[in-house]
Amino acid sequence: MFTLPPSTLVKKVIPKNAFDSYTNTKQKKMFSEKVLRITWTNKLSLDTINIAGIDVEEIQIFEIELKEKFDAKHLLAIIDKAIPYHIIFIVKYGDEHYISTSAKHIHPTNEDNAVIDYTFLSDWTETKLSSLDIELKNNLDWVYKTFCSQFISFKDKTKNLTEFIENQKNIDSIKREIEKIKAEIASSKQFNKKVELNLQLKTLEDKMLNLARYF
Repeated sequence: MFTLPPSTLVKKVIPKNAFDSYTNTKQKKMFSEKVLRITWTNKLSLDTINIAGIDVEEIQIFEIELKEKFDAKHLLAIIDKAIPYHIIFIVKYGDEHYISTSAKHIHPTNEDNAVIDYTFLSDWTETKLSSLDIELKNNLDWVYKTFCSQFISFKDKTKNLTEFIENQKNIDSIKREIEKIKAEIASSKQFNKKVELNLQLKTLEDKMLNLARYF
């Protein structure tokens, strides 16, 4: 999927029951019935590519092969919380795949758990048409942030991963508000109310445009 040095190869199958202590009965059943195989394919770290990071110490790449096509985000979140390092997931079913990765940090009172800050997600696509890439230079913070920036539709100008994630959260929040107001406009029958809602919509759209320009 990605063009990476041989030094990063791991190719280790991870038992599905390795995450049992992080799952309930329903989730265990999902792992068993819907996941064919979990493979730890690559490790990006100081000892494999001679690049270190501060916020991002290592980047792991996991391939999740499914028995049926579905959105595996809840299962990916379980794996993410169980492993302290940043993970790029390649979720595959047949000739299709999607890619997901979550920025996260260690839980302040429980080092055995990671807290997910934000998740980036691609659409399902044919594997041969994959357009995402991993660029190995500078430091691992830069590598991961640059990878995540491929999921957004405007140029990233933020200084670090924390700032990048915060801005993405703000944009998502504004998008939700815009959709809510559009629905209210569509259902409103009062002219004055429509005018008021359209003014609110214009303010939010301008705010969104300014954030996109900042990126």
